[in-house]
Amino acid sequence: MDDKITIIEGPPPTFDPVGDSWALGLNESPSLSSIVLTRLRTHNGEALVERCNRAWRHKHTMHLEYRGVDGLENQAPILAVRTLQGHEGQVLYLWLRLEQDPDELNVDFDDDSRTGFDNDP
Repeated sequence: MDDKITIIEGPPPTFDPVGDSWALGLNESPSLSSIVLTRLRTHNGEALVERCNRAWRHKHTMHLEYRGVDGLENQAPILAVRTLQGHEGQVLYLWLRLEQDPDELNVDFDDDSRTGFDNDP
């Protein structure tokens, strides 16, 4: 089964944060992640939507495969999909889960000044 949609050409996708309550409800995961929306031009939007639906009916995960700005290949799970006809052709809307790197959270457990706790006995 083909479990991914691959961006073959063009620039890396842009990811917009999602604030819709229905989409935020999709973010049930044991890891830190964000729900984002990306829009892609396509020639076969209906077929891609059907491929996602078929995978989800069989309890499989669909992924978007793309090259990041660093040139490396990345994958993100697709949570929802929709296609619409736009002025420049079909547009595929993909709601994705992007994992957050714990190193990017900048949590410093050694700095007690922010907590208000005093470590002196």
